[in-house]
Amino acid sequence: VNLPVIQKGSEFLGLFTAPDFSFISNPQVYIVAVTLAIVASLETLLSVEAVDKLDPQKRRTDQNTELKAQGIGNILSGLIGGLPITAVIVRSSANLAAGAKSKLSAILHGVLLFSTVIFIPNLLNLIPLSSLAAILILVGFKLTKPALYLKQLNLGWNQFIPFITTVVAILFTDLLIGILIGIAVGIFYILKVNHNIDYKLKEDKNEDGKPVYRFDLTEHVTFLNKANIQISLEKIPANSKIIIDGTKVEKMDYDALEVIKNFKEQSLDKNIEVELIKL
Repeated sequence: VNLPVIQKGSEFLGLFTAPDFSFISNPQVYIVAVTLAIVASLETLLSVEAVDKLDPQKRRTDQNTELKAQGIGNILSGLIGGLPITAVIVRSSANLAAGAKSKLSAILHGVLLFSTVIFIPNLLNLIPLSSLAAILILVGFKLTKPALYLKQLNLGWNQFIPFITTVVAILFTDLLIGILIGIAVGIFYILKVNHNIDYKLKEDKNEDGKPVYRFDLTEHVTFLNKANIQISLEKIPANSKIIIDGTKVEKMDYDALEVIKNFKEQSLDKNIEVELIKL
């Protein structure tokens, strides 16, 4: 890929191209569009989850807002002949490693990219692709260290097999197919252990009138419960107490347990007292 070298302002405007609406009746256009939308959305959601875990301030990204912004950005990008937009873990992790703490880092990143493409394209074209590949390999290795695989293995085969299957499938196919294969394998293991998604949330008050919530988990808690558990815990108001009871739990996926642990860490900001029983 060679960046265009712009000599004058008129050449810059010539880089933008309008959509060719004569292809609007071509079904292949919609197949590609849906594929791009699914892949970009999955990549963004995976990147968001990874960045939230890496964030030292333990903030949580609003995934709905992220997807809406991506959708609007992709529409505008397509209207001027641009490439699809998606969140990328490499750049996001680089921002965190540099000490970024706000959305300003993403804005400055965009400004720097735009400025370099416009003013020094000749220098950028001289960068060897091998050096860029080396940077990507290094960042990728930091995100998928061998310790991560050992950690997943220690969680048990029911957790490790879907994990490693997803990784291998992505490497031999592509992101979309690999994730779909991983999801299918994960669902198989969930059904194998007689998945039960039920749990109960009760509200009460203690002697001083402070709201007390009791969250009773049932025998099997899986990754399919992750979203519902997270949403329920986020509804717990500030200055209250919650008791999360895992007495009846026989099997809990790490993803669901991680949601509870993250909630306990973040509860300090809302002055929520968290009591865990057998978790």
